[in-house]
This record gives sequence, structure tokens and C-alpha cells, in this order.
Amino acid sequence: MKLNEIIKAVYIRDTQGNIDLEINDIQTDSRLIKPGNLFVAVKGTQTDGHAYIAKAIENGASAVICETLPETLHEGVTYIQVADTEDAVGKLATTFYGDPTSKLDLIGVTGTNGKTTIATLLYNMFRKFGYKTGLISTVCNYIDGEAIPTDHTTPDPITLNRLLGRMADEGCKYAFMEVSSHSIAQKRIGGLKFAGGIFTNITRDHLDYHKTFENYLKAKKAFFDGLPKTAFALTNADDRNGMVMVQNTKAKVATYSLRTLCDFKGKVLEDGFDGMLMDIDNREVNVQFIGRFNASNLLAVYGAACLLGKSPENILLILSVLRPVSGRFEALRSPKGYTAIVDYAHTPDALINVLDTIHEVLRGRGQIITVVGAGGNRDKGKRPLMAKESAARCDKVIITSDNPRFEEPQDIINDMLAGVEKEEANKVISIVDRKEAIRTACILAQPGDVILVAGKGHENYQEIKGVKHHFDDKEILREIFETEHK
Repeated sequence: MKLNEIIKAVYIRDTQGNIDLEINDIQTDSRLIKPGNLFVAVKGTQTDGHAYIAKAIENGASAVICETLPETLHEGVTYIQVADTEDAVGKLATTFYGDPTSKLDLIGVTGTNGKTTIATLLYNMFRKFGYKTGLISTVCNYIDGEAIPTDHTTPDPITLNRLLGRMADEGCKYAFMEVSSHSIAQKRIGGLKFAGGIFTNITRDHLDYHKTFENYLKAKKAFFDGLPKTAFALTNADDRNGMVMVQNTKAKVATYSLRTLCDFKGKVLEDGFDGMLMDIDNREVNVQFIGRFNASNLLAVYGAACLLGKSPENILLILSVLRPVSGRFEALRSPKGYTAIVDYAHTPDALINVLDTIHEVLRGRGQIITVVGAGGNRDKGKRPLMAKESAARCDKVIITSDNPRFEEPQDIINDMLAGVEKEEANKVISIVDRKEAIRTACILAQPGDVILVAGKGHENYQEIKGVKHHFDDKEILREIFETEHK
């Protein structure tokens, strides 16, 4: 595509050189630049792309987009100055990849918990409706049935538009996407047109990045503020910030709830570790999910599908056969007669939701043993809260490693232990080795008990000192179950 076409959607301060040249790709990483590429110098949280302009040119960049022109301008290279490269890169990528969201319906799901479940279930549902469908999620990206591995909840704008471009080219009618607070704040979704937005809930998370809860809330709200009037904004009326999210949106607002008057109403009639009987808009449906938070997620899926024009009867039929997402309240049954639940819960609120759900289903007929850790180089303030909430709701708690990253695991564990109340201390132990912690929980469990292994969910690695080592909570549990058979 010609450079003068690519830059049409961006406000230009100054140009130096020829803008009527052919560009064969866009990059923000100078190491990925090849001859004929456009390099966008973005000021990131870790590094400033302006420091790598010379490297990008050395690697063959034909043009550079930057906020500040370099002192030395290379002959034969075009320089374009803009006010904000972080804002520009999404718009440039959208144009370069043929404005993919004008060719398919993109639905964004945002909130602290539930994003992966809702986006994935909508993707699975609309494939069952017979549509070619895309998914952009924490667990994996999909172009219809083709899996595309992922490292971030929301990819960078170039990867994102390339992915959406492929979805559009391959005939996808719908795409469902997790929208993280980081991606909103960093304008990674700039240039995309959303046909709808879904809000799940908001609690403390990512304060290492956003610094304050207010900033975190503003980032989430900005997504809804930016929705066009042709879109829908579906919000959780049970969350105290549910209506705050949509108060300034131009989109059509709809609500879902388990507790109050709303557009899409649900209720849990019966529950167990093999599923629930729900009432959704006065129709009963059996689902293979556990817990009130999943009931809320299913209502969001139901509401979104209704807003996308599907009939309630057909939606409920598909809801009844959908299965839980990997590592999201996933129940495994031990030969010894206890249940192990693997869940991604890595915030205080997510832990509370999961543990309260286990209590609701158990009704005092067994003990709860929780294995939990906290990630390194992330929000330290939530560590003592996670230990405190776990101890308050469990019969036994084993504090262990999660992804320590570049911190010492014992230091993270000590931060967590500091939150345990004195009267709860006798039920809490710490085991640094996560495999041993899980094994210990299984040894302690009796028939009818429930073990919660929290924090990693779908992840199949442990990140230690910058290296990802293979580690899968479900694999460990299945190995232990095998030995119990013998």
C-alpha cells in the first residue's frame, strides 16, 4: 500500500521526503524491520521507539513515523511527524490491513473477571450457529477452527489488525475479543470499530500499572465511551460500577442481572459440581457450569447473542451443551472421592467468588483446601488480601509459588502470609514448590472435600527468572490421581 494512503486517518504535523512510496509492512519493533517497511517509533512503558529509529533504518525501513524528528535525516528515508505515535499506530494498522472491522462484527468483552469465559463461549456458540467466527483471548486466538498462539490478553495494534484482517479475508462474520485495561490505556484498540461491548465486573487488579483503582476504572470506561451509536453496550447491573461504565456511551445500553430488574434476567435454581439448573428469562435450562459468577457470565453470553439477533430458544439450546473454558472453574474428580477445582483466580475478588461458590455447592458437607500463590513483579498490594480471604473461607490454605518472575518466591509468600489474621494462622502453611503444595493438598483431602488450585488456570508454564518452565496444574493433579488408583 502507498504511504500516502496509510497515513490518511492520522493527523500529520510535518513530512520530510516522498510519501508516494510503496510500503510492504508496518512494525514498532526495529528488530523486525525488513526493506520496504514502515517503522512507527512508539514511546512504550519499558522503552522509547525513538531510540531505535537509526536501527530501523539500518534494517531497511523506507519510512519512519515519530513524534520528534531525529537530528540526522537519512537521504531516501521519509519521516512523518505526528503528535502521538501510540495513538497513531492503531489507525495506521487498521488502514494498512484494509479496515477489517468494517467487514465483520467485532464484540469486545472487558472487566476484571469473566472476559475469557464470555468471549470463548460466544465464539463457540456462534460457530455452532454455523458462522465462521474469530476469537482473541488470553488462552488462544482462533480464526474459525485454526488456533493462533497468544502471549497477551490483547495483542499490539499491528498484530491485532493483521489477525482481524485474516479473519475478514477468511470470511469470518463475527469476532469476539477480550479487551484488557492495558490495551485501552495504551490505545492498542485505536482504529477498530466495535459492534458491541460487554462489561463483566470491576475489582482491584493491575494497580502495578494503573496506580489507582480510579485510573483502572477510567480505562475500562473509556472503551464504552468510544463505542458508536450503532453498537450495543451490555453491562452487569449486579456490579456497583455497572451503570457507571455506560453513563457516557453513545451505544444502545442493555443490562443483565441475577438480582435486580434488567433486560436479561437469570436465577440459579439448583447447583452441584456437575452443573446448574438456571432460569433465564422465565425459561429453564441445564448448563455444565458451576457457581453464581458463571451464571452471570452465561447471562452475558445470552444477552449478547440476543442483541446480535439470535432467538432465545436457539441460544438456550446451545448454552446447554457448551462446556467450561480450560482452567476456569474446571472440576476434576479424584479416585479417592474428593473434587479438585482448577481456576485462574489471581485477584482477591476472584478468589472470593470461587470460594463462595464452592461453599454454596458444598453446603458444609466437606472441607475446602486451597493452594494459592501470587505473581512476581506485579501488584504487591493484593498479596496479603489474597491470603487473608483464602484463610477466612477455607479449612486449610497452602501458600505457594505462582509465576515468581524475577522475585524470590519466598519473598512473595512472606508478603501473602502478612495478611493472615492471627486466629486463622493455624490453618495456613507455606510450601514454595508448587507441585509439592498440590501433592500435600491431595494427601490432606478426604472423600467429599474440595481442593481449589488457584492462580494459573489454563497456563501450562511457570515463569522463573525470565524463563518459562513447563508446569500445568491439571497435569499435576492427573498424575497424583493415577498414583491414587494404584
